[in-house]
Amino acid sequence: MSNHDSNTARAPSKNIVETAAANGSFDILGKALEAAELTHTLKESGPYTFFAPTDAAFKKLPEGTLENWLKPENKAELISVLKYHVLPGRVSFVEVEKLTAPKMMQGQAVPITKDDGKLRIGGATITGRDIASSNGIIHAIDAVNVPTKQ
Repeated sequence: MSNHDSNTARAPSKNIVETAAANGSFDILGKALEAAELTHTLKESGPYTFFAPTDAAFKKLPEGTLENWLKPENKAELISVLKYHVLPGRVSFVEVEKLTAPKMMQGQAVPITKDDGKLRIGGATITGRDIASSNGIIHAIDAVNVPTKQ
């Protein structure tokens, strides 16, 4: 077996959506991705860096916000919010620290700041980092970032 084969054997076999589902902290995110019909996109292509709001992050939203986004008539807004958490390419935590305002899949840039030793993207702090998947990487965040209306 060549060295290349042994590296492949250790590569994660789950895509971003499956990795998030297996983690146990992203159940609400999984439901939102399904409602937005983004699971296929995030399973098939890539690589992506997903700043994934945890279940606790979704629970911090004002009451009724998530329920409203999950309604079929608000699908476009939900897609915009979710894509605002996805950065094209595989960007490790160390590389994220070097970014200032990356342009997300949704089209808007989001500020990355560091204060008190914590790395923040938009209004969220990165709480989990470098969760590898076959088509990208996940960084858990403690708040849902909402893009500005255009």
